[in-house]
Amino acid sequence: MGNTQDSVLTKLGQIDARYREIESLISEPAIAKDPTRLVALSKEQGKLRAMVSKYRDYMKAAAGAEEAAQMLHDGTIEPDLKALAEEELEQLNARKEQLLEEMQNTLVMADDLQIDAVILEIRAGTGGEEAALFARDLYGMYTRYADGRRWKVEQLDFSPSEMGGFREVIFSVKGEGVWVELGYEGGGHRVQRVPETESQGRIHTSAATVAVLPEPEEVDVEINPDDVIEHVCRSSGPGGQNVNKVSSAIKLEHIPTGITVSMQDEKSQHKNRAKAWRLLRSRLYELYESQRRAERDSQRKTMIGSGDRSSKIRTYNFPQNRVTDHRINLSLYSLDRILAGDMEELIAAIRDYDRQQRLKNL
Repeated sequence: MGNTQDSVLTKLGQIDARYREIESLISEPAIAKDPTRLVALSKEQGKLRAMVSKYRDYMKAAAGAEEAAQMLHDGTIEPDLKALAEEELEQLNARKEQLLEEMQNTLVMADDLQIDAVILEIRAGTGGEEAALFARDLYGMYTRYADGRRWKVEQLDFSPSEMGGFREVIFSVKGEGVWVELGYEGGGHRVQRVPETESQGRIHTSAATVAVLPEPEEVDVEINPDDVIEHVCRSSGPGGQNVNKVSSAIKLEHIPTGITVSMQDEKSQHKNRAKAWRLLRSRLYELYESQRRAERDSQRKTMIGSGDRSSKIRTYNFPQNRVTDHRINLSLYSLDRILAGDMEELIAAIRDYDRQQRLKNL
């Protein structure tokens, strides 16, 4: 514990120093005249404020505890004052422990707490029409959970199947704590049930994949417009006469990475272009972040954000009303509630496991 505590306090000291540096930078006239820099610094300061406040409370409690300990060892001090000092030392040590635990938990999740917007991509996997219906169920589960959290959901693109499922659906979710809670959802999801399409009543297994991408702000990811080729073409699929007449679908191709995104959800070329750029920015951010994570992987082997679509993370078993998360070997017999958006218990268990792993790796 000693080493962990020392490394946490060292890190917190660095954060406090950075906070002081931002305070002095913001007061400089040159910065005040540069709105982009000022906004970036103010946002960084806002993100550090709560942590710095706790750290300063901790340092105050530590100084008080040291003073009380010295009084206890002072032979000239009267017994009743010593009793007071002993009581105060006990209170201050308890306060220190509580603050340290809170700061540790915040510190190991700090990178994730700062991301308040994500883009989710759900795609039907093996299982044909039944997989598309399962993709629709997952979409409903996430949007209902988001509604309960008062997060803002915006559909970006979707491709419907014949029976009303989704071959693919892409949507953004914005709100405090979004990445910390939904970042664990990336991977393979499997369903076991009697399909609506099956007359014999046999249980089938189908699959869908979920990718969760942090949606960065424009200041977080710089894309050189010269690196992107834009293709404009006509939208395909339902849409009446407008489809054949207007070139509104947008495809963006990022030359250095080979990443391409297409968007044809809107009739307006301008809106499709804006959405395509958002999606491109998210995919590039995730790529750069995963490269950064790989570099420090030995230090922090965590599940969140890996978003490996090939790995099976969860099974939804309808006959047994059971959801099993394979990463933490947890089974909950409340599938109906979870699909209705009541995901709190499931997400809390995964978060807690991840937090413990991160603390071990500090």
